[in-house]
Amino acid sequence: MKYRVTHTTVYHYSQPVGLCQNEARLQPRNFWRQECHGSRFDIKPAHADYRERIDFFGNRVAYFATQQSHTQLIVTAISEVTIFSRQNNLDLFNQMTWEQVRGLLQETTLQGQVQSQQTQSQMQNQDLTLELLEAKQYILDSPMVTITPGLADYAQSSFLPNRPLVDVVRDLMQRIYRDFTYDPAFTTIATPLSDVLSFRRGVCQDFAHLAIGCLRAYGMAARYISGYVETLPEPGKQRLVGADASHAWFSVYIPGTGWLDFDPTNNTVPLDQHITLAWGRDYADVTPLKGIAFGGGQHTLSVSVDVLRLD
Repeated sequence: MKYRVTHTTVYHYSQPVGLCQNEARLQPRNFWRQECHGSRFDIKPAHADYRERIDFFGNRVAYFATQQSHTQLIVTAISEVTIFSRQNNLDLFNQMTWEQVRGLLQETTLQGQVQSQQTQSQMQNQDLTLELLEAKQYILDSPMVTITPGLADYAQSSFLPNRPLVDVVRDLMQRIYRDFTYDPAFTTIATPLSDVLSFRRGVCQDFAHLAIGCLRAYGMAARYISGYVETLPEPGKQRLVGADASHAWFSVYIPGTGWLDFDPTNNTVPLDQHITLAWGRDYADVTPLKGIAFGGGQHTLSVSVDVLRLD
Protein backbone atom coordinates (compact mmCIF):
# COMPACT_ATOMS: atom_id res chain seq x y z
CA MET A 1 0.00 0.00 0.00
CA LYS A 2 1.43 3.37 -1.04
CA TYR A 3 0.66 6.66 0.72
CA ARG A 4 1.47 10.34 0.52
CA VAL A 5 1.63 11.94 3.99
CA THR A 6 1.43 15.71 4.42
CA HIS A 7 2.06 16.94 7.96
CA THR A 8 1.73 20.71 8.51
CA THR A 9 2.55 22.46 11.78
CA VAL A 10 1.75 26.18 12.21
CA TYR A 11 3.04 28.35 15.06
CA HIS A 12 1.45 31.79 15.58
CA TYR A 13 3.37 34.22 17.80
CA SER A 14 2.03 37.30 19.59
CA GLN A 15 5.38 39.07 19.12
CA PRO A 16 8.08 38.75 16.45
CA VAL A 17 10.59 35.90 16.70
CA GLY A 18 14.10 36.91 15.70
CA LEU A 19 15.64 33.43 15.64
CA CYS A 20 14.34 29.88 16.02
CA GLN A 21 16.10 26.53 15.92
CA ASN A 22 14.12 23.36 15.40
CA GLU A 23 14.50 19.60 15.21
CA ALA A 24 12.01 17.44 13.30
CA ARG A 25 11.41 13.70 13.27
CA LEU A 26 8.86 13.79 10.47
CA GLN A 27 10.49 11.59 7.83
CA PRO A 28 9.32 7.95 7.75
CA ARG A 29 11.86 5.24 8.56
CA ASN A 30 13.04 2.57 6.14
CA PHE A 31 12.81 -0.96 7.54
CA TRP A 32 11.46 -4.37 6.59
CA ARG A 33 7.80 -3.32 6.83
CA GLN A 34 7.98 -0.04 4.91
CA GLU A 35 10.01 1.99 2.41
CA CYS A 36 10.11 5.78 2.19
CA HIS A 37 10.50 6.79 -1.46
CA GLY A 38 11.04 10.47 -0.78
CA SER A 39 10.55 13.13 1.86
CA ARG A 40 10.91 16.91 1.75
CA PHE A 41 10.23 19.96 3.91
CA ASP A 42 8.52 23.22 3.00
CA ILE A 43 9.45 25.78 5.68
CA LYS A 44 8.14 29.37 5.84
CA PRO A 45 9.84 31.72 6.36
CA ALA A 46 12.81 30.21 4.58
CA HIS A 47 15.47 28.56 6.74
CA ALA A 48 19.05 29.85 6.91
CA ASP A 49 20.54 26.52 7.96
CA TYR A 50 19.41 22.96 7.29
CA ARG A 51 21.03 19.58 7.90
CA GLU A 52 20.02 15.97 8.52
CA ARG A 53 21.34 13.19 10.73
CA ILE A 54 20.46 9.77 12.12
CA ASP A 55 19.89 9.68 15.89
CA PHE A 56 20.86 6.97 18.41
CA PHE A 57 17.73 4.94 17.66
CA GLY A 58 18.17 5.11 13.89
CA ASN A 59 15.50 7.77 13.32
CA ARG A 60 15.86 10.43 10.64
CA VAL A 61 16.27 13.90 12.18
CA ALA A 62 16.18 17.24 10.33
CA TYR A 63 17.62 20.39 11.95
CA PHE A 64 16.79 23.84 10.62
CA ALA A 65 17.18 27.43 11.80
CA THR A 66 15.20 30.52 10.74
CA GLN A 67 17.02 33.80 11.31
CA GLN A 68 14.60 36.36 9.87
CA SER A 69 11.95 38.05 11.99
CA HIS A 70 8.55 36.33 11.82
CA THR A 71 5.25 36.02 13.67
CA GLN A 72 4.25 32.76 12.00
CA LEU A 73 6.23 29.59 11.31
CA ILE A 74 4.84 26.95 8.96
CA VAL A 75 6.59 23.58 8.71
CA THR A 76 5.24 21.10 6.18
CA ALA A 77 6.71 17.63 5.71
CA ILE A 78 5.63 15.71 2.60
CA SER A 79 6.56 12.04 2.25
CA GLU A 80 5.68 9.10 0.03
CA VAL A 81 5.93 5.66 1.59
CA THR A 82 5.01 2.06 0.78
CA ILE A 83 3.77 -0.30 3.49
CA PHE A 84 4.27 -4.02 2.86
CA SER A 85 1.45 -6.29 3.99
CA ARG A 86 2.21 -9.16 6.35
CA GLN A 87 0.48 -11.97 8.23
CA ASN A 88 -2.04 -10.88 10.86
CA ASN A 89 -2.35 -14.26 12.64
CA LEU A 90 -0.52 -13.83 15.95
CA ASP A 91 -0.77 -17.57 16.60
CA LEU A 92 1.86 -18.11 13.91
CA PHE A 93 4.45 -16.09 15.81
CA ASN A 94 7.03 -17.36 18.29
CA GLN A 95 5.23 -18.98 21.24
CA MET A 96 8.03 -18.37 23.77
CA THR A 97 6.60 -17.71 27.24
CA TRP A 98 7.09 -14.38 28.93
CA GLU A 99 9.17 -16.06 31.67
CA GLN A 100 11.54 -17.44 29.02
CA VAL A 101 11.86 -14.04 27.38
CA ARG A 102 12.56 -12.34 30.71
CA GLY A 103 15.23 -14.93 31.47
CA LEU A 104 17.00 -14.37 28.17
CA LEU A 105 16.93 -10.59 28.57
CA GLN A 106 18.29 -10.80 32.11
CA GLU A 107 21.10 -13.24 31.35
CA THR A 108 22.43 -12.00 28.00
CA THR A 109 26.13 -11.09 27.88
CA LEU A 110 28.75 -10.91 25.17
CA GLN A 111 31.11 -13.27 27.01
CA GLY A 112 32.14 -16.22 24.87
CA GLN A 113 30.19 -15.12 21.81
CA VAL A 114 32.97 -13.73 19.62
CA GLN A 115 35.46 -16.26 18.26
CA SER A 116 37.99 -16.25 15.47
CA GLN A 117 36.31 -19.21 13.74
CA GLN A 118 32.57 -19.69 14.04
CA THR A 119 30.07 -22.23 12.85
CA GLN A 120 26.79 -21.07 11.33
CA SER A 121 25.02 -21.96 14.59
CA GLN A 122 27.50 -19.89 16.59
CA MET A 123 27.01 -16.94 14.25
CA GLN A 124 23.23 -17.19 14.63
CA ASN A 125 23.63 -17.29 18.41
CA GLN A 126 25.84 -14.21 18.25
CA ASP A 127 23.24 -12.37 16.16
CA LEU A 128 20.56 -13.24 18.73
CA THR A 129 22.82 -12.11 21.57
CA LEU A 130 23.45 -8.75 19.92
CA GLU A 131 19.69 -8.40 19.34
CA LEU A 132 19.01 -9.11 22.99
CA LEU A 133 21.64 -6.63 24.12
CA GLU A 134 20.10 -3.92 21.92
CA ALA A 135 16.65 -4.72 23.32
CA LYS A 136 17.80 -4.46 26.96
CA GLN A 137 17.77 -0.65 26.84
CA TYR A 138 13.98 -0.82 26.43
CA ILE A 139 13.55 -2.61 29.76
CA LEU A 140 14.72 0.36 31.84
CA ASP A 141 12.82 3.39 33.08
CA SER A 142 12.78 6.28 30.61
CA PRO A 143 11.94 10.00 30.96
CA MET A 144 8.17 9.53 30.55
CA VAL A 145 7.71 5.91 31.66
CA THR A 146 8.68 4.95 35.20
CA ILE A 147 7.85 1.47 36.51
CA THR A 148 5.51 1.61 39.52
CA PRO A 149 3.63 -0.97 41.62
CA GLY A 150 0.40 0.36 40.11
CA LEU A 151 1.51 -0.57 36.60
CA ALA A 152 2.57 -4.04 37.74
CA ASP A 153 -0.77 -4.53 39.50
CA TYR A 154 -2.75 -3.53 36.41
CA ALA A 155 -0.72 -5.86 34.17
CA GLN A 156 -0.78 -8.83 36.54
CA SER A 157 -3.91 -10.51 35.17
CA SER A 158 -2.33 -10.60 31.69
CA PHE A 159 0.91 -12.19 32.89
CA LEU A 160 -0.43 -15.65 33.66
CA PRO A 161 2.20 -18.33 34.42
CA ASN A 162 3.72 -19.99 31.34
CA ARG A 163 1.68 -17.85 28.96
CA PRO A 164 3.22 -17.08 25.55
CA LEU A 165 4.41 -13.48 25.41
CA VAL A 166 2.37 -12.83 22.25
CA ASP A 167 -0.79 -13.83 24.14
CA VAL A 168 0.20 -11.68 27.14
CA VAL A 169 0.61 -8.58 25.01
CA ARG A 170 -2.55 -9.22 22.99
CA ASP A 171 -4.55 -9.57 26.22
CA LEU A 172 -2.96 -6.41 27.68
CA MET A 173 -3.78 -4.45 24.51
CA GLN A 174 -7.40 -5.61 24.58
CA ARG A 175 -7.78 -4.73 28.28
CA ILE A 176 -6.43 -1.20 27.75
CA TYR A 177 -8.84 -0.77 24.84
CA ARG A 178 -11.80 -1.87 27.02
CA ASP A 179 -10.83 -0.20 30.30
CA PHE A 180 -9.71 3.24 29.11
CA THR A 181 -11.64 6.07 27.47
CA TYR A 182 -10.13 8.05 24.61
CA ASP A 183 -10.37 11.66 25.84
CA PRO A 184 -8.22 14.33 24.11
CA ALA A 185 -9.32 16.94 26.66
CA PHE A 186 -8.04 15.03 29.69
CA THR A 187 -4.27 14.81 29.17
CA THR A 188 -1.37 16.89 27.89
CA ILE A 189 2.20 15.88 27.16
CA ALA A 190 3.03 16.60 30.81
CA THR A 191 0.22 14.50 32.37
CA PRO A 192 1.75 11.82 34.65
CA LEU A 193 1.15 8.21 33.71
CA SER A 194 -0.23 7.67 37.22
CA ASP A 195 -3.13 10.02 36.40
CA VAL A 196 -3.89 8.11 33.21
CA LEU A 197 -3.97 4.87 35.20
CA SER A 198 -6.08 6.34 38.01
CA PHE A 199 -8.71 8.07 35.87
CA ARG A 200 -8.70 5.54 33.01
CA ARG A 201 -8.59 8.29 30.37
CA GLY A 202 -6.10 9.55 27.82
CA VAL A 203 -5.01 9.49 24.18
CA CYS A 204 -2.88 7.23 21.99
CA GLN A 205 0.38 8.54 23.48
CA ASP A 206 -0.86 7.73 27.00
CA PHE A 207 -2.08 4.25 26.08
CA ALA A 208 1.25 3.43 24.43
CA HIS A 209 3.14 4.63 27.52
CA LEU A 210 0.80 2.65 29.76
CA ALA A 211 1.39 -0.59 27.85
CA ILE A 212 5.15 0.00 27.78
CA GLY A 213 5.22 0.58 31.56
CA CYS A 214 3.18 -2.58 32.20
CA LEU A 215 5.50 -4.71 30.07
CA ARG A 216 8.68 -3.26 31.56
CA ALA A 217 7.32 -3.93 35.04
CA TYR A 218 7.67 -7.65 34.21
CA GLY A 219 11.07 -7.39 32.55
CA MET A 220 9.90 -7.16 28.94
CA ALA A 221 11.51 -4.90 26.34
CA ALA A 222 8.97 -2.45 24.90
CA ARG A 223 9.43 0.67 22.80
CA TYR A 224 7.33 3.64 21.69
CA ILE A 225 6.36 4.13 18.04
CA SER A 226 5.30 7.45 16.51
CA GLY A 227 3.63 7.65 13.13
CA TYR A 228 0.32 7.87 11.34
CA VAL A 229 -2.69 5.67 10.70
CA GLU A 230 -4.91 5.94 7.66
CA THR A 231 -8.49 6.90 8.59
CA LEU A 232 -11.31 6.22 6.17
CA PRO A 233 -14.49 8.35 5.85
CA GLU A 234 -17.85 6.96 6.86
CA PRO A 235 -19.81 5.33 4.03
CA GLY A 236 -21.41 7.96 1.81
CA LYS A 237 -19.29 10.82 3.18
CA GLN A 238 -16.49 12.66 1.38
CA ARG A 239 -12.92 12.27 2.55
CA LEU A 240 -11.75 15.39 4.44
CA VAL A 241 -8.25 16.58 3.55
CA GLY A 242 -6.13 17.29 6.62
CA ALA A 243 -8.47 15.50 9.03
CA ASP A 244 -6.01 12.73 9.93
CA ALA A 245 -3.68 12.98 12.92
CA SER A 246 -0.39 11.81 14.31
CA HIS A 247 -0.62 8.48 16.07
CA ALA A 248 1.31 6.39 18.57
CA TRP A 249 1.49 2.73 19.45
CA PHE A 250 4.07 0.35 20.98
CA SER A 251 6.24 -2.61 20.07
CA VAL A 252 7.45 -5.57 22.13
CA TYR A 253 10.60 -7.63 21.55
CA ILE A 254 10.25 -11.38 21.06
CA PRO A 255 13.58 -13.26 20.79
CA GLY A 256 13.87 -15.16 17.52
CA THR A 257 11.00 -13.18 15.98
CA GLY A 258 11.94 -9.53 16.48
CA TRP A 259 9.77 -6.53 17.29
CA LEU A 260 6.00 -6.89 17.03
CA ASP A 261 3.72 -3.81 17.00
CA PHE A 262 0.43 -3.40 18.87
CA ASP A 263 -2.03 -0.48 18.78
CA PRO A 264 -4.05 -0.32 22.03
CA THR A 265 -6.02 2.76 20.93
CA ASN A 266 -7.60 0.78 18.09
CA ASN A 267 -7.18 -2.72 19.55
CA THR A 268 -5.31 -3.94 16.49
CA VAL A 269 -1.98 -5.25 15.24
CA PRO A 270 -0.62 -2.62 12.80
CA LEU A 271 -0.52 -3.86 9.24
CA ASP A 272 -0.77 -1.83 6.02
CA GLN A 273 -2.52 1.27 7.42
CA HIS A 274 0.11 2.24 10.02
CA ILE A 275 3.03 4.39 8.86
CA THR A 276 6.07 4.50 11.16
CA LEU A 277 7.98 7.75 11.65
CA ALA A 278 10.30 6.97 14.55
CA TRP A 279 10.80 4.80 17.62
CA GLY A 280 12.48 5.20 20.99
CA ARG A 281 12.03 4.58 24.69
CA ASP A 282 9.04 6.94 24.92
CA TYR A 283 7.59 10.11 23.39
CA ALA A 284 10.54 12.21 24.56
CA ASP A 285 12.83 10.34 22.14
CA VAL A 286 10.62 10.81 19.09
CA THR A 287 8.94 14.23 19.45
CA PRO A 288 7.83 15.12 15.89
CA LEU A 289 8.84 18.80 16.10
CA LYS A 290 10.56 20.71 18.87
CA GLY A 291 12.83 23.72 19.19
CA ILE A 292 13.59 27.06 20.79
CA ALA A 293 12.50 30.55 19.75
CA PHE A 294 14.03 33.87 20.78
CA GLY A 295 11.18 36.32 21.32
CA GLY A 296 7.66 35.51 20.25
CA GLY A 297 5.74 36.17 23.47
CA GLN A 298 2.75 33.83 23.65
CA HIS A 299 2.11 31.34 20.87
CA THR A 300 -0.59 29.03 19.54
CA LEU A 301 -0.04 25.78 17.70
CA SER A 302 -2.12 23.97 15.08
CA VAL A 303 -1.37 20.69 13.30
CA SER A 304 -2.91 19.23 10.14
CA VAL A 305 -2.16 15.73 8.86
CA ASP A 306 -3.33 14.19 5.59
CA VAL A 307 -2.70 10.51 4.79
CA LEU A 308 -3.64 9.91 1.15
CA ARG A 309 -3.72 6.41 -0.30
CA LEU A 310 -2.11 6.45 -3.75
CA ASP A 311 -2.84 2.88 -4.87
